[in-house]
Amino acid sequence: MREMEGCRKSVCSWWKTASSSTRLLGFMLPLMVVSVMVVLMGYNSSNWFFDSGFYPWAWGSVYPPRAPFSQGFVPPPADGGIDAFQWRQTVVGGGGEREEALVVDYNLHRSAAPPLSIQVSAAEPPVTKKNDDLMNATNKSSDSRVLPLSPGINRRFSNLQILEAKMQQSRTAIRDARKESVIHDPDYVPSGPIYWNPSAFHRSYLEMEKNFKVFVYEEGEHPIFHNGPCGSIYSMEGNFIYKLEISKFRTRDPEKAHVFFLPFSVTSIVHFIFDKNSRDHWLPMKQTVSDYVELVAAKYPYWNRSLGSDHFMLSCHDWGPELSKSLPELFNNSIRALCNANTTEGFKPSKDVSIPEINLPGGRTNGLIGGPSPSRRPVLVFFAGGLHGPIRPALLEHWENSKDKDVQIHQYLPKNVSYSALMRKSKYCVCPSGYEVASPRMVEALYTGCVPVLVKDHYVPPFSDVLNWKSFAVEIPVGDIPNLRNILLGISTRQYIRMQRRGVTVRRHFEVNLTPKRYDVFHMILHSIWLRRLNVRLHGVEDL
Repeated sequence: MREMEGCRKSVCSWWKTASSSTRLLGFMLPLMVVSVMVVLMGYNSSNWFFDSGFYPWAWGSVYPPRAPFSQGFVPPPADGGIDAFQWRQTVVGGGGEREEALVVDYNLHRSAAPPLSIQVSAAEPPVTKKNDDLMNATNKSSDSRVLPLSPGINRRFSNLQILEAKMQQSRTAIRDARKESVIHDPDYVPSGPIYWNPSAFHRSYLEMEKNFKVFVYEEGEHPIFHNGPCGSIYSMEGNFIYKLEISKFRTRDPEKAHVFFLPFSVTSIVHFIFDKNSRDHWLPMKQTVSDYVELVAAKYPYWNRSLGSDHFMLSCHDWGPELSKSLPELFNNSIRALCNANTTEGFKPSKDVSIPEINLPGGRTNGLIGGPSPSRRPVLVFFAGGLHGPIRPALLEHWENSKDKDVQIHQYLPKNVSYSALMRKSKYCVCPSGYEVASPRMVEALYTGCVPVLVKDHYVPPFSDVLNWKSFAVEIPVGDIPNLRNILLGISTRQYIRMQRRGVTVRRHFEVNLTPKRYDVFHMILHSIWLRRLNVRLHGVEDL
C-alpha cells in the first residue's frame, strides 16, 4: 500500500510540474497503444468474408476451420457421413471498392455433385438473442434504421446489413437442423436416402419460404424479355419466368431482395436475333445480353454493388452458357441456372445451378406422369433416339440389334410402337447425352416410374446439392456401355424395387404445375438459388 501511495504522489507531482505538451503526450500515448491492439485484434477476427464449404450447411457438427481453399472432390465416406471442404470465398466490392470474386474449381467424381456442407470460419460470430430481437423490427421500408444496441447507444443499420444478419440466422438454423426434432409439415416431410441430409434440406426449404425475396428487373419488352417457351424441351425458361413474376417470392422493393433476376430468355434471343448468315452470329445475341445488363447496372446500384454475384439468369437452351460470356461478371460471378450443366464449359457447381430439361409438348404434364408397378415391367432396358453427339452412336452400335428381347435400344421405333408405352413397360431407361449433356429423358423416366440410367460425362444432375441421385438412378461411365446389360442384371430385384419406389417419391421435385405447389420443380429451382445466395457474403457489410 505504501508503494502504491508513493506511486500516486510521484505521478501527481510529475503532472503538476510537467509542461502542457508533455502532459498531452502522456495522455495520448496509452490511447495509441490501445488503438493499435484493437486494430490488430479486429484484423484477426474480422467478419468481412463469408468463408463457406461447397454447400451452405453442415451435415453434422461444425467442422474445424481449414485452409481457405482446397481443390478436388472428396467422395462421401462409406458410413454416409459427409466430409466438408472449402470451395469458394467471395470477395465482392462494397462501398466504392470493386474486387473480383474468387472461385476455386474442383473435379467432379463421375457426374454426381457432392452433398451439401458448410464451413463458416471461426471469425463468423453467432447471432445472439439480442440480435434476434433486433431483427424482428425489419419490416419498415426506410433506407436505414436506428436500432438500440444497448441503453444510451444508437446505431444506424442499412437494409443490406439487416438482410445479411437475417441470412446468418438462416445459416445457423440450417446448420443446427439435426439437433431438432422432426418438423411438422402438412404437405411433405423429406426423409430417406434420396436426400443427402433430409432434416437440413427441410429446414433450408422452410427458411426459404419464410425469407427469400427476388427482385425481377422490369426493364425489357417482349418477345426477348419477360417471355419464354412453355411447350418444348426449353419449357422451363417460360415456365419459370411467368411463375416467378406472379409468385410470393417476388418483391417490388429491391432493398428487400436477396437476389436479382435478369428476365431474358436465351431461347427467345436465338429465335428472334440469331442470323445464321451473319459472319459473327454470336455478336448480336451477346450484345443483347450485355446491353441489358449495362442498362440495369446504370439505372440501379445493385449490379455494381456486388459485381453481379447476387444476380441470376436462367436458360435451358444449349447456347445459354455461351451467351452468359457476354460479360465477364455474368459468367464468373453471377448465379447461372442452366439445363446444360457441363463442367467442361465453365459450369461451376459452387455458384451455378443445374436445372432439369423438361419436354412439355402441350405445355402441361397431363398424361405424362404415372406408370405400372415394378412387377409389370417385362423390358429390362429401353432407349430410342437419334444419333446426336458422341455417346449415342456407341450405345446404338452395341445394342440396337441385340438378340436379347429384354433390351429395347432403337434409333427409330418400330411402327405402331408408342414411346411412352414402351417406357412404362421398362425397368430401366437409358438417358445418354446428345450434343449437350442435358436430356429430357431423365425427367421422362421419373415421370413414368422407369429408373434412369445416366450415361454422361462432366454432367451435374439437377438439384444434386440436395438429392442423392445414386439412390434412385444408375450411373454408368461411357466406357461401360458394352457391359450395359450385365451391369443392370447385376442389380438385385430388391435393390431395383427400392430405386424405383424412390424415383416415384422424388419425382414431386420435378413436376411442373400450372399453379406451383410446394416442393415442385419451380420451388426446387428457387431453393437451389437460395442456397447459392447463402454462400455469398458482400464485402464491406459490417457485423451488427
